[in-house]
Amino acid sequence: EATPAVAAAESAKTDAHQQTQGPRPIQVLEQYGIATGDIKKFMEAGFFTVESIAYAPKKNILAVKGISDIKAEKVMAECTKLVPMGFTTAVAYDLARKEIICITTGAREVDKLLGGGIETGSITELFGEFRCGKTQLCHTLCVTCQLPIAQGGAEGMALYVDTEGTFRPERLRAVAERYNLDPEDVLANVACARAFNTDHQQQLLQQASAMMAENHFAIIVVDSATALYRTDYSGRNELAARQVHLGKFLRSLTNIAEEFGVAVVVTNQVVANVDGSAQMYQADAKKPIGGHIMAHASTTRLSLRKGRGEQRIMKVYDSPCLPEGEAIFGIYEDGVGDARD
Repeated sequence: EATPAVAAAESAKTDAHQQTQGPRPIQVLEQYGIATGDIKKFMEAGFFTVESIAYAPKKNILAVKGISDIKAEKVMAECTKLVPMGFTTAVAYDLARKEIICITTGAREVDKLLGGGIETGSITELFGEFRCGKTQLCHTLCVTCQLPIAQGGAEGMALYVDTEGTFRPERLRAVAERYNLDPEDVLANVACARAFNTDHQQQLLQQASAMMAENHFAIIVVDSATALYRTDYSGRNELAARQVHLGKFLRSLTNIAEEFGVAVVVTNQVVANVDGSAQMYQADAKKPIGGHIMAHASTTRLSLRKGRGEQRIMKVYDSPCLPEGEAIFGIYEDGVGDARD
C-alpha cells in the first residue's frame, strides 16, 4: 500500500505528465504577456496550439497578418520555451513509444501484422486499386477509434475528409451494432466534410486543427488524399505545382499527427505502368501515385489487393519498424473483420 506522500507525489507526476502530454491551446500565451488581439490574429492564420507555432517555420509566423517582426520573435521565443524541442535520450523516446495507442482495424490478422493496429501520432497510407477495401477500412476505423482502450480503441472522435463522395453513414451504423455501441452516438462522434478541390482540402485541415484544439479526436481520415490532385492538375507542365501543393497538404497532416497525437489515415489511388516492357518483369505493375513526396510523407504504407470473394490481402509496403508481411481480412456487412472461410 502506498503512503499518502508517495501517492501525492505520484499524482503530481501524472498531473505534470498530462500537462506535458496533450497540446496546449494558444490562449495559454496570455499568461506570458502576449496580447489577446495578437492571439486572435494567430488563430485566424490557423495556429490553435502552442505546438503549432513552435513547429512552424519562421517565415510562416512572420507571414501572419498584423503581426510585426518583433512580436513574431517574442511569440516564437515563448513557444520554444514551452515546448521541449531539444535532444532526449533514447530511453525517454522508448517510454513515449510504449505509450502509443493503436486503433484496431477489426481484423485480428491485420492487427497482428501492424503490431496492434493503426498507430496514433503518425500517417498510415492505404493504397490499392478500386474495390480492394480502402474506404471500408476507413469506415470501420471511424467506429473502432471510439471503443475503450482495453478493446483496441482510442476513446476519441473521428474526423472524415471525403474527396470522392463515398462516405456512407449507414456503414458506420452496421459497424457500431457489431461492437454493441449506440449507432446514434457513434454517428454524433464522427465529423465529416466533403472536399471539392485541392485548396478546399487544405482549408479543411485548418478547420480540423481548430476542432481538435477543443475536442478529443482519435483519428483523421482523408479518403482519398490524391484523387482531387489527379483532376485539378493535369499533364507534365503542372506536375511540379501539383507535387508542391500535395507536399504542403501532407506536411499539414504530419503536423496534426504530431501536435494532437491522432492517427492519420490517408488512402491513395494507383497508376498502372503502361509501357509494355515493365510488365514482363514486374509481378505487380500498379504503383501508388503521388511519387516520392507521398512516399516520404507517410510513415507506414500498406498495399491492399483483392483476394477471392470477400477476402482482401494487406501487405506492409514500407514501415520504419514493421517487417514486410501479409495478412488476409474480409469485408462484410458489419465492416472489416477476420476472413471467414
